[in-house]
Amino acid sequence: MAPLRLRDRDAIITEEGLIFRVYGYFHPPEAYVCDVEYAPSTLFRSPDPRALRVKGSEVYYKFYGDEGLRFVREKYPRYTVFYEPLQERLVGVPKSYVWKIRKPIKRFAQLMERPPKDLLLNALHRVFKTVADRSGLSEGDFGVFGSLLHSFYHPKFSDLDFTIYGKRKLDRLSEALGELYQGGGPLQNEFDSEDAIKGKSWRFLNYSPKEYLWHQRRKMVYALFADKESGRVIKTEFEPVKDWDEICNEYGQDARIMKRGWIKALARITEGYDAPFIPSIYQIEIMKLLEGPRVWDIQRVISYLEEFRMQANRDEEVYVEGNLEQVTTSKRTFHQITLTYGPRYYEQVLKVLS
Repeated sequence: MAPLRLRDRDAIITEEGLIFRVYGYFHPPEAYVCDVEYAPSTLFRSPDPRALRVKGSEVYYKFYGDEGLRFVREKYPRYTVFYEPLQERLVGVPKSYVWKIRKPIKRFAQLMERPPKDLLLNALHRVFKTVADRSGLSEGDFGVFGSLLHSFYHPKFSDLDFTIYGKRKLDRLSEALGELYQGGGPLQNEFDSEDAIKGKSWRFLNYSPKEYLWHQRRKMVYALFADKESGRVIKTEFEPVKDWDEICNEYGQDARIMKRGWIKALARITEGYDAPFIPSIYQIEIMKLLEGPRVWDIQRVISYLEEFRMQANRDEEVYVEGNLEQVTTSKRTFHQITLTYGPRYYEQVLKVLS
């Protein structure tokens, strides 16, 4: 069997039919850290009306919040992996338990090689042609994730979820989208209007809805497609994923990550090449420590939360609040501020200072 090579947003299916999303690029040698995304109705049912997915005669439910984490720990602990740097067990799939894989880039190629059979696939083709004509990108630079990847989308209600591969291609796409948003055509920036968060509950304590709108608007990768053929506006997202030559697992088996408390600080972004990806990494220079341990060798912010992806650019000054961690490898020791899942989720923030 050929070596298994997966990256962020690739999907793993187990023999029970559980669908996992490969999460990021830092993994143990013989396993992949994952999120569990969907389960067949024979294993899990959700009361959330958003969760239902149908594929022919098969019914699936999507996990929201910490449902998937609790489900795996209670029902399928074999889908956890010990992660040496953290000395913790995380949701993940050992390579020996991988039954099938689905790759966004291959699924997109399949959907583009034949005439669209329904309204959503018709819209997919037209959005791709629009952005490709403006950016010069090709089919091989894109994929699809979510319901399109797993073939349980609804032609009249589902969104368009693309992946875009590589930082340079993302830059070309973002420039093209910016031009298209200004051109009065069917593609518009989703966050140009406050309607993007209308009716949504807001739980972040240090991040206002107005600040969220401003940050999201300039990321460019969230669009609305006014589709005349279906008569609806389709939410369209372009999810950045690293090219193979950009992937590096920074945490070897010898690395250790130790929690050092909670910290609030003002900082300047010195580099943000990896900001579009998960995890998002921002090299920083500390300007002022506001609260927490008096540690000055903090080299970066690393965020596993999609809210803070592509959040700040080089030379911008930011406010950051989150977990202070000490990272020790065979070559060096340094500190970082980490934004991740945990008890103080909604206190965390990374935002540009106005």
